[in-house]
Amino acid sequence: MPTRTPAAPAPKGRRRTAFARRVAPFAPVALPLLMSAVPASTHTAATTSVSVSDAPLPLPMKGHPVDWWFAFKFNAADFPGCSATKTCAFGGTVKSYPSSQQFVYATSEELALQMRTDCIGQTTADPLGATFDEIYNGSPHYVVWNDQFYGDPQISGCTVSCSAPWGHSKGAVAWNDSGRGLVLQVSTPSWPAAASAEHPRSSDGNTLGCVSDDDVQVSQHFFALALTKDDLVIVLRALENASVVTDPTNPQIVRNGGPPDVQELVMRLGKQSASTTPTKDTLSTGVVLISKPSHLNVPPWQMVSALLGGVPLRTATWWTHPAIPTTTASTPIACWSSSLGRPGPVEIALSGQWQGKSLGLKGGPGTNFNHAKVGVSTSGPARYAIFGDMNQQGALSGRCSSSQNGRGGLFYAIENDGLANAVAQLIQGDTALTQ
Repeated sequence: MPTRTPAAPAPKGRRRTAFARRVAPFAPVALPLLMSAVPASTHTAATTSVSVSDAPLPLPMKGHPVDWWFAFKFNAADFPGCSATKTCAFGGTVKSYPSSQQFVYATSEELALQMRTDCIGQTTADPLGATFDEIYNGSPHYVVWNDQFYGDPQISGCTVSCSAPWGHSKGAVAWNDSGRGLVLQVSTPSWPAAASAEHPRSSDGNTLGCVSDDDVQVSQHFFALALTKDDLVIVLRALENASVVTDPTNPQIVRNGGPPDVQELVMRLGKQSASTTPTKDTLSTGVVLISKPSHLNVPPWQMVSALLGGVPLRTATWWTHPAIPTTTASTPIACWSSSLGRPGPVEIALSGQWQGKSLGLKGGPGTNFNHAKVGVSTSGPARYAIFGDMNQQGALSGRCSSSQNGRGGLFYAIENDGLANAVAQLIQGDTALTQ
């Protein structure tokens, strides 16, 4: 496995956001720190004139940057609809299909989950809408990837979607001329599929609740993380390793620019990687980024457990056929690589809870199902909350390339007691049996 010098880990528990301290309130005192993030060879007048304030950043609401935020959108069975009038700020028309856009969210400043009944992704007053607005209605450089664009945009070699060995990954990354910006992980098919109002989708909408595919019927998750230029390089390499679906030649989903090494990495995206080696890096915020390559044919969340030192996990994903059962520390896993070390137990959450309601956390057709991919460590000295691209579908033995075993994806692990406890309570409930 490639190794890189990790950044100092983030302290556990509640803390004031470190990234916000570096950039807010965008005063001149922050500029020396911006300089320190740029290699000495690029300390030119053109680089130093870039204001930190033009970097797209995670925003729980417009004008309020944080290190990160996480949002879990409920399914239509438990918390249907939303309390606000729906709009289509990023294109499309309001749909009448079964939906929920109510959500809970946490930030690096407020670790406890807070509920919102308004419509996530609709305005600059909610985390997803505020953050995506910076990209769509701003002028940053960007890359959007999604294995389920459903033909808009069209990806060469794919039908309406892209199957294995393409990565099972969805999201966007955006940055300014100096390379500072954010990464946005989503679990929603067909959104986002355009990153600029100048290059909208031609045949579909680009706002949650305004897309032909009903990706707001089941539960979904969203995670936004601030990036330094060095972080951006790590994320782009991880995306390449995971074989994410994009097209560097299509301005609808890629606007290249910024530092030369960043531009070079962007041009390498949109190809199927031959890698069999995962990557694990600690970013400047202390968040651990793990990238699974498609040709490492192992169960995804067992891989995450092993790379985090064998921590026991509880996961909530789109869990359906071919389903990987709950595993214990002694469960035989033939589809494995000795280079990963040993995984800990991995529980499959079948249900969760919020405000006294039971949340359906299995995958399947209907309103009471889950397409988010979240996990927590259940014991041990390190308490992680983990947000991923991949479902617990595949095989422990037999055809090791089955389903998600044969696909790539990313995972963001935050070692933080408060956040881990909050996510653990959300997905606490029934557990799938071991095989």
